[in-house]
Amino acid sequence: MGIVWSKKYTYLIALSLGVIILMVSLFFALQKPVTLIVDGKNIENRIFFSSTVADVLEKNNIKLAAKDEVNPSLSTVVKKNTEITVTRAFKVKVIADGEIVEVISAPISVKDAIKLANFTLNDKDIVKTVPTEKTIPNQEIEVIRVTEQEVQQEENIPYETEKTLDNSLERGLTKTVTKGQNGVALNTIKVTYHNDEEVKREVLKSEIKSEPKNQVIALGNLTSVSRGGQAFDFREAMQVQASAYTYTGNRTATGKDPAVGMVAVDPNVIPLGTRLYIEGYGYAVAADTGGSIKGNRIDLFMEDRNQCLSWGRRNVKLYVLP
Repeated sequence: MGIVWSKKYTYLIALSLGVIILMVSLFFALQKPVTLIVDGKNIENRIFFSSTVADVLEKNNIKLAAKDEVNPSLSTVVKKNTEITVTRAFKVKVIADGEIVEVISAPISVKDAIKLANFTLNDKDIVKTVPTEKTIPNQEIEVIRVTEQEVQQEENIPYETEKTLDNSLERGLTKTVTKGQNGVALNTIKVTYHNDEEVKREVLKSEIKSEPKNQVIALGNLTSVSRGGQAFDFREAMQVQASAYTYTGNRTATGKDPAVGMVAVDPNVIPLGTRLYIEGYGYAVAADTGGSIKGNRIDLFMEDRNQCLSWGRRNVKLYVLP
């Protein structure tokens, strides 16, 4: 009798173990692997078939902010190998029209971020930001307003200068035969502005209102003249401003004692030692210099102060002799 009970007891234990194993197997069978990706980290889970995305987040203590995104949606029932991604929202700064607006969102296109900040992006506007397909945390997006305007503006057309020889004019001298006159062009210009500041001008078309008139200059070609009853040849003539000086107690720049017929010159214009003929003064030689004698200026030596005062300062014609 005791042996029979022992068999029944053994069967009972075996049955109980079988039930337990079956329940454990069903427990694991009713779960499935799920991957949760939050802030770039993968969290592996095993979830019951009836669980939703919201259950998975709650189990892992994942809190969502108002603008965070979850894919798939919170109400979705998870399946085997479901991948749940939580994308956190972040701040993006949009600058336009003198305003700065901060928007909070998950990654979106730059254009959508501008729209979210309640700015309108026009066709020609320029967007200045880092080169990304989607927005990134703390990104700055600047909208540069581009406007264009057409204006009309007159512009001078410079005249050109023509030169001709005049055999009645001393070589080195010139005279204006015809005065030049600029022409006028009317330009249609496209002006481009960035945020109301001009950045570029482009001529679209140009219409000539008046043609320029060239200036005609006569160049002297005469190399021989007669002065004071004497004829002489010269290399060139020039108009100079002449003053006068007398004895100072100093020698000239060439080391000679000053005398009538000696002239102070700018040696960069008239080299020392050059023979000259000066109207109203006569023959002379460039033998001295002076601190104030620069360019087309000369200083004539005279015997006394009264002669210097009588001469004063005057414009004269000077001939450079061969």
